[in-house]
Amino acid sequence: MKLGVMAALFAGRTLEDTLAYCAESGLDAIEIPVGSYPGAPFFDPAKVLGSTKEQNRIKSLVADHGLEISGLAVHGNPVHPTGRLARADHNAFERAVKLAPKLGTDVVITFSGCPGGSKVDRTPNWVTCAWPPDFADILKYQWDEVLVPYWAKQAKLCRKHGVRVAWEAHPGFCAYNPDTLIRLSERSMKASGLKGKPILGANLDPSHFFWQGIDPVEAARVLGEAGLLFYVHAKDTELNPHQGRINGYNDARPYTDLAQRSWNFRTCGWGHGHDFWKPFVSMLRVQGYDHVLSIEHEDALMSIEEGLQRAIEFLTEAIIFEPPATPWWT
Repeated sequence: MKLGVMAALFAGRTLEDTLAYCAESGLDAIEIPVGSYPGAPFFDPAKVLGSTKEQNRIKSLVADHGLEISGLAVHGNPVHPTGRLARADHNAFERAVKLAPKLGTDVVITFSGCPGGSKVDRTPNWVTCAWPPDFADILKYQWDEVLVPYWAKQAKLCRKHGVRVAWEAHPGFCAYNPDTLIRLSERSMKASGLKGKPILGANLDPSHFFWQGIDPVEAARVLGEAGLLFYVHAKDTELNPHQGRINGYNDARPYTDLAQRSWNFRTCGWGHGHDFWKPFVSMLRVQGYDHVLSIEHEDALMSIEEGLQRAIEFLTEAIIFEPPATPWWT
């Protein structure tokens, strides 16, 4: 297993400086943002897609620093009920799918998206409970008329380009836990008519599961058994039990309100220790995941440099694994 970084935190630096910093920090891989919410801080994806020279330049830069591109990130909402916004995020996603194999990766990390509650809505509508009956109607519309048809079509595009989609299960979007990830993948793959291994799977980010009351170790097991464990973000969350006992953990207060929120993103190890991270890494291995832990830094209490370096040191201990030369059971 390797360590990498989701490179949105390096916005404002050049790709060359970013790669040098990652190499000096002992990382193995870099996840490059190419549009939508993270933006595209290092290059214009459309121009690179149309230029073999630029593609080769980027691949050479990455290789010269002893790194690999673990995936392309394009976290958007391509099923947004406002057509202009949906088209922009869809176009960014489609470019990422076409660009990924040209840069040497087969993973595109994104969100499932969230439509409106009906054809006339202009804003997304995330349903969080089964009653009143209006919500069941909303879910039927979102899944049957928008999500499944959209992702069935994208599955065909991805199969054509040899790319897998890793949905990040994020509240606010329709795939936010293992159940919705698995159902959306199964239904969309079936609707696409494609056979073989799934193309639509998961980016497992434990930070979003902690405050939903989900055990990320069990989530890794379930997603692995479903064959959908495509990618992993390494980000931690610190729960505030005082606020949680009073208001629960579904907290829409601003991320800047650190003292009052029931949870906050933290650097790996500062929300949960090795009593979580080592079993989590072990479960990933049991399920056959041997790709990258991509560090995503969003800790408001640490600078980029401090947070990233502490995460690297902490996770390095979690992923060290030296199998015995002669297993005791042989």
